[in-house]
Amino acid sequence: MALQDLLRSRPRSPPPPWPLPPSPQMGPPGPPCPLPHGTTTLAFRLANGVVAAADTRSSCGAYVACPASRKVLPVHARLLATTSGTSADCATWLRALRCQLALRHQVDGREPGVAEAAALLAGGLRARRGHGLCVAVALCGWDRAGPGLWYVYSDGTRLPLDLVAVGSGSPYAYGLLDGAYRRDLAPAAAYALARRAVAHAARRDAYSGGAVDVFHVRRSGWVWVSHDDVGEVGGLGRGLGAPGEEEEEEGAD
Repeated sequence: MALQDLLRSRPRSPPPPWPLPPSPQMGPPGPPCPLPHGTTTLAFRLANGVVAAADTRSSCGAYVACPASRKVLPVHARLLATTSGTSADCATWLRALRCQLALRHQVDGREPGVAEAAALLAGGLRARRGHGLCVAVALCGWDRAGPGLWYVYSDGTRLPLDLVAVGSGSPYAYGLLDGAYRRDLAPAAAYALARRAVAHAARRDAYSGGAVDVFHVRRSGWVWVSHDDVGEVGGLGRGLGAPGEEEEEEGAD
């Protein structure tokens, strides 16, 4: 008998199932390689807008994956989002939100408000609750109701807030913000407070660092205020303004 005939006559075993079923000793399947990560992002409302700030360090376990990432992302001309969680998840969901808001704008002929944007994002995340997403976003914008700040989380939670800090460095940032934040802060003092709070957290949180970006959303749209290395931000433990810090004038909206 030829070799090919012998192989053809042998019974074939079925292929193993894929993906492999979880072992009862190992429990339910989780992420293939869970890694700790963190950040420091914050935002607060003022009488004339919303100030947002974030560090620029993206971490992957004990490694710094990128020291200069952008964590405050534009959604449209009068809406920004601070991002905390998995970078890919945040970028994907904000891209989808931009598309949804653009379609609403074409259909309704008006720019959707901050609360409406938060409802759209929270509804999409709620429908995929339990799928392992890690998204924590603060939507900072200006609409017909004035300045708005909404916090949205992966499980569909959405909350209107005056002040929020998110990420592994947020407890340190709250230490400065809780005692110094006021709705009537002048723009220059608000920028200095946001800058100092992120730098304060970066000096104590191993997963935060790099630089600090500060943005301001006003009636006329958002502006990028500053980009400073966290090691060069002074004034920690002092007043609102660092010594020698120039007052920043804001034009009329």
